[in-house]
Amino acid sequence: MLLDTFIDDLIESIENTSKILILTHYNPDGDAIGSSLALQKYLELKGKEPEIIVPNDFPKFLKFLPKAKKITIAEYRKKFVPISIKEADLIFCLDFNSPKRIQQLEQNLIESKAKKILIDHHQEPEQFDLMYSDTSAPATCQMVYEVIEKLGDKDLITEEIATCIYAGIYTDTGGFRFRSTSARTHRITADLMEKGIKNDEIISNILDNNTLSRFMLLAEMLRKMEVLEEKKTAILYLTRDDMLKYGYQKGDTEGFVNYGLSILGVQFSVFLVDDLKNDFVKLSFRSNTDFDVSTFAKKHFNGGGHKQASGGKSEESVEDTIKKIKTILEEYEI
Repeated sequence: MLLDTFIDDLIESIENTSKILILTHYNPDGDAIGSSLALQKYLELKGKEPEIIVPNDFPKFLKFLPKAKKITIAEYRKKFVPISIKEADLIFCLDFNSPKRIQQLEQNLIESKAKKILIDHHQEPEQFDLMYSDTSAPATCQMVYEVIEKLGDKDLITEEIATCIYAGIYTDTGGFRFRSTSARTHRITADLMEKGIKNDEIISNILDNNTLSRFMLLAEMLRKMEVLEEKKTAILYLTRDDMLKYGYQKGDTEGFVNYGLSILGVQFSVFLVDDLKNDFVKLSFRSNTDFDVSTFAKKHFNGGGHKQASGGKSEESVEDTIKKIKTILEEYEI
């Protein structure tokens, strides 16, 4: 849906509702948390009292964001959250394109009679009651900014809101490195800086908040890394034993997949890691060319995402999944 049409329907939806929820995806990242907090604060300034619910906990390095510690985490409130979703009149679905992305909350969302509003930038979104989907946008946070701007409320963007939006844009663009980062993105971040954000502090909180376990896991991953020169591919991985040995903490492996692309000549990076809470292997894919990793993930690993950044999962072991990837790559020119 075009933004103009979306805005007309959005205004009516917000005005005619009392109980608003904001949901985002499982394993929420900077863009998910930043967009949710920014939208929550904006709606509060409009006289509403929205609640943010996330399926599971998020990395500690994001908890510096204003009111982040007040977010409701479903895995810790298993009885309360389904009731809250059921009682909602309006549900914003941020930074995910399918109810499957909220995992244990999927059925609660599907069964809810609330009007469901999607704001998201991932490919091939499923149908929601009201949708603002833009796959060219580098971050859902940028889309939230544009929604507020289109509503004529740019003057309501406080330093708190700007901080959350900037953090989401910064993380989802890889520090403004990804191809999806546009001139428009930089103009928006310039405006956010004029709102008084401390961009140096935001970036420091994101990047300079490493745990010892993260460095130990990073060292182990780099030690075992494999580069397939003929396929311009780097394969990075960590096993369950690695995660337990070095005392994995939430968020420790954030961004590990990007290390592969920092190698000269590598155009496709794959990161595999055992999920400690579920019996499957999580995969992250990145490319720095026109190689479509979203299509790759969807076809082979029940995943998807963006053309240059996507994820998936495998029911096989890390070792067997790596063998499978190598076999699949024989079909591709990268």
